[in-house]
Amino acid sequence: MVLTVVSIMNVKMLKTIPEGSSQEFESLLIYKKSNSRIARNGAEFLMVELGDKTGSFSVTCFSDTPSFMFFKNTPEGSIVRVNGLSDYYQGRFSPKVTQAEMILKEELAASGALEDLVESSPENVDALWNELQDYINSIAHEGLRVTVIQVMEEIEAVFKFCPAAVSMHHAYRSGLLEHTVHVTRAGNALLPLYPEINRDLAIAGMLLHDVGKTIEYEGDMAIRRTRTGILQGHVVLGYRMARKAAMQTKLDPVMLERLEHIILSHQGELEWGAAAMAATPEAVFVSMVDNLDAKMGMVQQVLRKSDANDVFSDYLPGLKSSLLVE
Repeated sequence: MVLTVVSIMNVKMLKTIPEGSSQEFESLLIYKKSNSRIARNGAEFLMVELGDKTGSFSVTCFSDTPSFMFFKNTPEGSIVRVNGLSDYYQGRFSPKVTQAEMILKEELAASGALEDLVESSPENVDALWNELQDYINSIAHEGLRVTVIQVMEEIEAVFKFCPAAVSMHHAYRSGLLEHTVHVTRAGNALLPLYPEINRDLAIAGMLLHDVGKTIEYEGDMAIRRTRTGILQGHVVLGYRMARKAAMQTKLDPVMLERLEHIILSHQGELEWGAAAMAATPEAVFVSMVDNLDAKMGMVQQVLRKSDANDVFSDYLPGLKSSLLVE
């Protein structure tokens, strides 16, 4: 077997290395997370997720290797320089790490390399924010409109750059803004088909359905759930944020109840995190459109990261399937 050496490679480049070859590589990556597990022989090992803006992969670090202690003692969200040897396990890229070291963000700031590490929305943030403002201004019901304005003014700085998830969909910088605008854009296009729906209530619900995620998630290099996010979840947090704003703006109690119900039920199923099942026309509508964009967001992200040689993506838990990408 011929062993070849390649200069610094991103994740997308690494995944083009043919299965069955053995290639040394060097990469600059974000240490996203790790999970400790126990092997059949009782030995501990780590499943470590590494990635950059082009994708991610997992490596297995056994307790008798230097990489085990490195990742055990290095904070998640750190930037690491990794040297390794390409390998595959059950058809997935799963290299062996031979050396790893932590790199400070300050060392990369001047070079612009940070932009190659952190995945962000492919869309223009200012354009998305302006579109969101247009949807807010289109709400004819004054109480609903000023309530949405009140919420957005308080969270604007965080909302613009917050991810929409840790891993499932729109799990990157400004993913929440992108997802919210896409949901509202799709819903606004579909609303004429369903005259039973109160448009103002549906638009307000789509704009506010995920605002709790501005409290649920944190991290500039790797996404993680906050203490409050774990204990309460974005559904309850968003409900509380909307209710607080509505009380300040003196929104009609009946309209507030229906807006709250949209937020509490938008996850669609109790096992998916909904606090209640959708029981109004607007809540059913918002939960369906939200689910549509969540799944299509997964599709779009996979297609952006796929290589010309790929036929199917890796298995996607959110779709319960791999995706045809050729």
